[in-house]
Amino acid sequence: MKEYHLNVDPRILELLGPNLYTNIYYVLAELISNAYDADAKNVYITANKDDIRVEDDGHGMSYDAGDIKKYLNVAGVSRVTEEESLTRSGTRRKMGRKGVGKLAALSVSENVDILTTANGEKSGFVLSRRPEADNKLTPIPDEEIAFDHIEDHGSVIIMRFPQYRLHKTLAAVKRNLLKIFPLVNADFRIHVIRDDESVIIEEFDQHVMAELGTLITLGDEFSSLVDLVPNIYPSKRDRLVATHESKCIPLTMKDTEGREHEYTLKIDGWIGTYKTTRGRKAEMTDFPDNFISLFANKKMGEFNILPVVGQNKLNEVYVVGQLHVDLFELTELPDMALSNRQGYKTDDPRYEAVRIYVRELLAEILKMREVFTDTGKAKKKRKKVEQQQADEERLKQAIDEFRVNASQSAARSIATLATGLTEEAIVNAVSQSINENSPDLGLKTVVDSQKKKILISQTYPDKPFADIVHQMLLHNNVPEEEILYTNCDNEICRVPENMGVYEYLKEFFVESYSTQKIFVLFITSENTKASWGAVTEVGAAWITQIDHKIFNIHPFRPEHPLNDEFLWQTTHRDTTGELSMVRLNADIFCQKIEAVCDALDYAKKTRVENLGYLETLVAVV
Repeated sequence: MKEYHLNVDPRILELLGPNLYTNIYYVLAELISNAYDADAKNVYITANKDDIRVEDDGHGMSYDAGDIKKYLNVAGVSRVTEEESLTRSGTRRKMGRKGVGKLAALSVSENVDILTTANGEKSGFVLSRRPEADNKLTPIPDEEIAFDHIEDHGSVIIMRFPQYRLHKTLAAVKRNLLKIFPLVNADFRIHVIRDDESVIIEEFDQHVMAELGTLITLGDEFSSLVDLVPNIYPSKRDRLVATHESKCIPLTMKDTEGREHEYTLKIDGWIGTYKTTRGRKAEMTDFPDNFISLFANKKMGEFNILPVVGQNKLNEVYVVGQLHVDLFELTELPDMALSNRQGYKTDDPRYEAVRIYVRELLAEILKMREVFTDTGKAKKKRKKVEQQQADEERLKQAIDEFRVNASQSAARSIATLATGLTEEAIVNAVSQSINENSPDLGLKTVVDSQKKKILISQTYPDKPFADIVHQMLLHNNVPEEEILYTNCDNEICRVPENMGVYEYLKEFFVESYSTQKIFVLFITSENTKASWGAVTEVGAAWITQIDHKIFNIHPFRPEHPLNDEFLWQTTHRDTTGELSMVRLNADIFCQKIEAVCDALDYAKKTRVENLGYLETLVAVV
């Protein structure tokens, strides 16, 4: 009779097993990784009524050859040397390292059947959170060992009465698995089965890339992905997709024996943005749509570092990426994976180097996203501007005609009156003429309603502070389409593509017959004097006597022609670029935002509400 002896204190299974993983897909990823390390070409995931079954056609395990004894050595290091880092076939690098992945199934079920066959030899036992005395596991008789998809070699993990279930649709299961285990191709396929329905996951690239509008690839291995991104805007193709070489960062680190060496941290992979997120939410309940995952040796180590590298901007909802950093799993370096296998130690220099670079990469892909958005909306926005231009022209013509008609009508009315007119009679004649011709000017209301109401004047280095002003305006019910903000992340606030901001202001405000003016919010700092555009906007505001408010970054001091006689708002910026303001200036900030709302008839929030929201955007000390 075969005996299966677990080489670990059994209490570890009860304590660690249920808590090691908190999501069925992370568990499946571990089991799929084990199949990959066993050189499997196919993995079959079957969702039955009372169990979830994971079967693979890998090498399987032999009891006589000691494979199962090695398998039951929980937390035994699976690779120490470079030779041990390769699978038996020598064609794959092992994903596993700590030997705890086998406990993954215990996070789903209290008892898990392990069935395996190698070279015709069958073995089976029940892995349990509560083993019998002497750590012995219950054997499964050979005659009860059965496989659904394999014959001579492979293994089956059966999670009975699982505490977690797969998503109700196989399409959602496929999406979730692709996010955490994208390594699927002709040499390694995942089959998902439920009743008579099945799906094969084997075309990761085509599946994901077809949903993107922009893409940056890193490394030759991923460069061909750009060809799979739909060419929606051919004229802007070179601004929407890009192939970069692998990012290589030199690092000095100590190996597991304390010896210092020079290493090259190489980052490969891709990052892109979705064309749209519309219609995706209903199917994607287990993982967020937007993420940047980190992989090492083809295995996911951390699902999403976007919260770490991002700035919680609205357009980050479109971002998706998968980056591969094999140095994270280099055998001779210390293990940097967290105990729950769902993240990395953030104080490791490898992680810090990746974090810094991905911030740069994120900024680049978001700029490309702006081009994609602007291009998509350019036609619609251009049509709107053309309508504005047509209405402006009609207004000019109407005013000119009004002047002529009103003058002629008044002259005729006065001519019919007797000589020796009284002042009252002349006034009445002119008033009647104006009233008769004024309907021609009804177009002015239309022209005024089409205009931007607020201009946020700033330089790009001061964008973080300008973003706060923008967010506070939105918080106070200012419609985004009525704000002109050239560096805004939302395209609706920017001027139409191929039209400069000064051209826009000149046409619709300076040369317009409409008296509707724009309210300017100046973001001033040491960068202002160095920006010709910012200086021009200050001069233009003075010449046209436009109302304005000042939001200043210390130590700069606003000067004439800005209205420097009144109290301006002051914000501090430290050497790292972090913004902060004292409570007095936070109150002044809110006061100025509310004053703008009063001037333009927006439904402002209360001071308490505004101060509370402002503290979520900037440090108030």
